[in-house]
Amino acid sequence: MPFIAPVPMKLCSMTHELPDHCGLSTTIQAMSVEHSPGVAVIGGGPAGLMAAEVLASAGCAVDVYETMPSLGRKFLRAGVGGLNITHSEAPDRFARRYGDRQSVLQPALDAFDASALCAWVHGLGIETFVGSSGRVFPRAMKASPLLRAWLHRLRDLGVRTHVRHRWQGWHPDGSLHLAHEGKTMSLQPAATVLALGGGSWPQLGSDAAWVPWLQARRVKVQPLQSSNCGFEVPWSEHLRARFAGSPVKPVVLSVQHPNGQWERKAGEFVISEYGVEGSLIYAASAALRQQLTTQGFAQLTLDLLPQHDLARVEAELRHPRGSRSMSSHLQSRLGLQGVKTALLFEVLGKDGWQDLSHVAQTIKALPLRVQTARPLAEAISTAGGVCFEAVNANLMLQQCPGVFVAGEMLDWDAPTGGYLLTAAMATGRAAGLGALDWLRTQHPDQFGTA
Repeated sequence: MPFIAPVPMKLCSMTHELPDHCGLSTTIQAMSVEHSPGVAVIGGGPAGLMAAEVLASAGCAVDVYETMPSLGRKFLRAGVGGLNITHSEAPDRFARRYGDRQSVLQPALDAFDASALCAWVHGLGIETFVGSSGRVFPRAMKASPLLRAWLHRLRDLGVRTHVRHRWQGWHPDGSLHLAHEGKTMSLQPAATVLALGGGSWPQLGSDAAWVPWLQARRVKVQPLQSSNCGFEVPWSEHLRARFAGSPVKPVVLSVQHPNGQWERKAGEFVISEYGVEGSLIYAASAALRQQLTTQGFAQLTLDLLPQHDLARVEAELRHPRGSRSMSSHLQSRLGLQGVKTALLFEVLGKDGWQDLSHVAQTIKALPLRVQTARPLAEAISTAGGVCFEAVNANLMLQQCPGVFVAGEMLDWDAPTGGYLLTAAMATGRAAGLGALDWLRTQHPDQFGTA
């Protein structure tokens, strides 16, 4: 494939007086750049790197700018304990994990689904396997070998990477404003892909600083919210002191969505000092967050003994217990003990044990009210972001021609289990293809046609 020459970038050699609303009164001297990129990719996470790969594979000159000292930091952090690449479930069920954003994500997912992602990983020389839960992992379980192989491929394609380069919006002349080592640079690439992440784990680079810069350009952005996160519960001091850090398993969690449908999922979660966290809670976070938004509180229910039906539980409770305490009776007849018994006492209090039918019903459907989600900085991922109405079918911003958006910057949400990474990379690929189409349309003399 012939090399696609870059459109020369305009270098700013003059000083820029920043407007008052920027909150800075200083005059900043622009810094020249050695290379003039055809495309600037802002953000060195999976979405940005996938966009860079698509563009570079088509022959475009690509420069990736990352605010952190190295690329893929959140990707590496997500791989601690085992990198969950994607999920092996059927495509229709897979797509439903994106809830009310399924329809807008479907084109990107159809073009780069779980099977395609696995094939791409294999193309990097990384073997994968499917776990008992259906999740897909690298054979070595680590993220670092995959990232190293990926970066090697990008270097071979000619992608240039620039770390410690922080994007700070646009200069008054419309050029990209980046800061590096106390200096500023102005870039005017032929196209730009923004892949800056949401607002979770800001210490790894996704700090949502981009939100006001896009809003200033009349780009509609939904407020960022915590997703796949813990929730606060006002525990008694007794439960907090004795059981913080304790896993609750096995249980079945049920939560109601705003449309009235109930979702049930088996697994486990953890009691924390502030409330609840862990895989089951993360899976319910979207529904809980929507309940909090609409009614100011949220509630889930727990089946503490999913292996027994209600009739069995009540029958065992009514078995004569003699002089034994209720705690001993629960342990002897039902195997209920420890943190599960503590949760029962937390809900029933001292006076709720007289009606054994009510106790049995509570064991099978223990109501747990949560007050609020944990802060965004603690969340695994982010809900909210650039509205899909603000981008066209190629993920280009309607208000910023030539600027494309990918990954968690977009307003979608998904549970853990490989769905987050899959959609990030699928939208990165879509944004890269969109930018390529834009280049060929706007600059046919330099970039040719498809």
